[in-house]
Amino acid sequence: MDIPAHKKIYFLSDFHLGAPNHAASLEREKRIVQFLHEKAASAAEIFIVGDMFDFWYEYRQVVPKGYVRLLGTLAQLTDAGIPIHFFVGNHDMWMRTYLQQELNIPVYFEPKEFDRNGLRLLVGHGDGLGPGDHGYKRLKKIFRNPVCQWLFGILPPVAGMGIANFMSRRSRAQTGTTEDTFLGEEREWLVQYCRETMKSKHYDYFIFGHRHLPIDFDLGNHSRYINLGDWINFYTYAELEGQQLKLLSYTGQDHKIIRK
Repeated sequence: MDIPAHKKIYFLSDFHLGAPNHAASLEREKRIVQFLHEKAASAAEIFIVGDMFDFWYEYRQVVPKGYVRLLGTLAQLTDAGIPIHFFVGNHDMWMRTYLQQELNIPVYFEPKEFDRNGLRLLVGHGDGLGPGDHGYKRLKKIFRNPVCQWLFGILPPVAGMGIANFMSRRSRAQTGTTEDTFLGEEREWLVQYCRETMKSKHYDYFIFGHRHLPIDFDLGNHSRYINLGDWINFYTYAELEGQQLKLLSYTGQDHKIIRK
């Protein structure tokens, strides 16, 4: 797929709407909506690469309260013919059919390959990839199990959402400050995942979220690993124009992007 010369593809991730409280989430949501409106005229496609919400669960007849500004904006964009792709993250993996049916947005549960402007891209949220983190990988299998999802769904929403919000806060507390520091390529699991994948197939760009730290890493052999950062601290995004992909900060924090 070739993108017209005057158009761009945008990638962003990790909004974590709903956290840490309503006021902070609402301010962040308004800024994301502003960004999307500003980029709509130049957007050929938009990729939202996971953790759009801090928690999301679709009961049979109930969806979580809030986020109407963002969801309405996404509907406007798809109604205007701008394709939007959504990858579930570890905080919103219990996505079902709401985005597809209401907003015409395809939902992906695993990394997916895309060919754009002669470039091969591998896009995904990034959770559970690479070596290590075995505890989370076991937990992910439980969370993705249909029986476990059904059991959670029979809880009243007030109980289910309360449990989920508690677990989400606990997850952030355990992360600490390691998200703010590049650990070196030997300890960055997504760098290791990219290198291992490159042994069997070449990608020009690996584009992930999850890490929260904006990273533009040269893997060698004309391949780069891009981590999109987040919209909590860095407000970073990537744009692909022609064959050049740039990692940028919407709030002028480009100096905080890790470039290796």
